[in-house]
Formats: sequence, C-alpha cells, structure tokens
Amino acid sequence: MSNDRRSPLHEAHVALGAKMVPFGGWEMPLSYPDGTLAEHAACRSDAVVFDVSHLGTVRVAGEGALAALQWAFTNDLGRIEPGRAQYTHLLDPSDASVLDDIIVWWIDDDRFDVMPNASNTSRVEKALADGPTTPEILDVTASRAILAVQGPNARERLATVAPEAAAVGRFRVAEVEVAGHAVVVAGTGYTGEDGLEIAVPVAAATAVWDLVSSAGIVPAGLGARDTLRLEAGLPLHGHELGPGITSLQAGLGWVVRFDKDDFRGRAPLLAEQERGVERRLTGLVVDGRRPPREGQSVRLGDEQIGVITSGNFSPVLEQGIALAFLPPDVEEGTAVSIDVRGTDVPAVVTAPPFV
Repeated sequence: MSNDRRSPLHEAHVALGAKMVPFGGWEMPLSYPDGTLAEHAACRSDAVVFDVSHLGTVRVAGEGALAALQWAFTNDLGRIEPGRAQYTHLLDPSDASVLDDIIVWWIDDDRFDVMPNASNTSRVEKALADGPTTPEILDVTASRAILAVQGPNARERLATVAPEAAAVGRFRVAEVEVAGHAVVVAGTGYTGEDGLEIAVPVAAATAVWDLVSSAGIVPAGLGARDTLRLEAGLPLHGHELGPGITSLQAGLGWVVRFDKDDFRGRAPLLAEQERGVERRLTGLVVDGRRPPREGQSVRLGDEQIGVITSGNFSPVLEQGIALAFLPPDVEEGTAVSIDVRGTDVPAVVTAPPFV
C-alpha cells in the first residue's frame, strides 16, 4: 500500500487499531476492533463518524462557475441556491454512461466545492475545463479532511461539542467554526441516516476528530459504510454506476433535468428515454442469511435475466440483500433465484431501500 495516499487522520486510525486497506488509491480504515457489524449497528441506532477524506474536492469559483457546472452535470443548480447541496451526475458525452456521481456544495454566490468519488477527481476537473466558460478550477483535496457524522443521534451528540455544525440542515451548506477552526459543513451522507459531512483544514483534522469522538460518536470504517449504503439502496460507482450504465437504467432519472440548457451527455440520454431502457436497477431480498455477491447471476426459471452488482448480508434484516440490473418488465414481488457458488438461492424482487 506504499503508493496509496493517506488521510490526514491516518495515525489516529492506526492508534485505534483500525484495519487499513487500499481503496480508490488511498489507504483507509476498513473497520475498527469491534468490527463492521458493531459499527453498522451503531450508525443505525446512535451515531458514528467516518473518515471520508478519500473523496475528492474540486473547487470551482469566480466568473462562469455556475455556467460551467450547469453544462458539465445533469442536475439543475437553478433549482437551489447558495447554502445548499445537490446530487448530480457527470455523463460520458458519447453514450450517457455515468462517469461519476457527485455532490455539489454551493458555498456562496460564486464558490462551489464539487465532491467526486475517490479516483475521479481529474476526470471531473477535465470535464469542467472543457466547458463553455473558464472559471477557477482547483483540486483542493490535499488541503482538507472530511468527517462524516451519521446516525439518528448524530446531530444531538454533535451539538454537545459543535452546536453550529449540528444545526446545519439536510442538504444545507454552511461555513462555521469547530474547535476554533473554520470548517465547511453539509447536511449530506451515504448511509440512509441523517447526518453531516465536515470539511476540515488538514492542520485541524486531528483536533476535530478528537472533539467529535469526545461526544460519544464512535468511529466506523468502509466496511460498515458499504453495508449501510446497500441497505439504503444507494448506488456505488463502479458497481451500480459506471461504463455502460446510465442515470435512467440506475433508476435515478430525477437527477437529470432535460428542461435546462444543454449539458454533457444530454442527446444520448434523451434518446434512451424516448426508446425506453432495456434494464433497470432493482433490489433482491434472499430467503435466508446467505449473502449474494457481485457477479452472481439472477435467474427467472431457467433463464438468466441479470447479474448482481452489489450484495451482502443485511445486519438489520438478517437476510441477504442485493442490487441487480433486471429487465424493466420484471415486477416487484417476482420470485427469482441467485446462483450462489453453484446453488440456486431463492430471492424476491424488492424495490429499494431495504431499510
């Protein structure tokens, strides 16, 4: 893992006994000594903190910033305003594949922090630079850490040590002080629970991590983050989004605004909408605890109708769950089977979220 980047909080994770693994070009905590199941349960019942510093931050500012974002991404920032966040997609202009799914933090009138997935920062920079305007575009990933505080008690616990941060509403964005340091807070997350993400200058990362931890908010790693997002039915780039997968196939048409001005990938995506998708992302719940896995086939009778894109054991449901692309005419409630290492495991088509 010597070539992987390290979070500003790397030493804190090691001191806590975290199992470190490579992820998207970074060395990040998979889990801590209590394990993924305990971390998952803590997020569903109380509050946890994830280090998500591996996410990118591309700052877009100055004249033409809004126009550049409107052209590069599918959603319409004209539907929100400064102080808000918006989920959006970056499409391949040739076939409308989702090259990345992104959160945009609109911090003030002409300053935006674009949050791509770990390995896609340079791709997002290039797309913005190829647009019709020339704003300032700067990768500021190395200048900050990002802490994601998530769970039903996240705000209540955070309020005891950082009340201004805890007060930032869902999909709101604000600049506040935490532990005497200026930070940017957004009411966003990736677990299906309420929560906040806090962008902290590198020099303050350990102090803010320690402050958050002092509120009884326990650390959680990438393992729990993945089982949580799967229970919530949230897509993961490289699995439910990526080459050959469009926003419409992923069931995320709401993130596309065809009624705004032209944007990258609009023409091929509009053509797909007009002819209808050939497959659609849906959920599967397994009859039993056996976890389905990516790449396993889904069968209806003797016919293979799809392939699992993500699968795991759901700690809340105590059943196996999965996401898969299936023909659009396969209805919710349909009984199917999953080929789990040569064994046909019964499952039922279920619309996510599972939890």
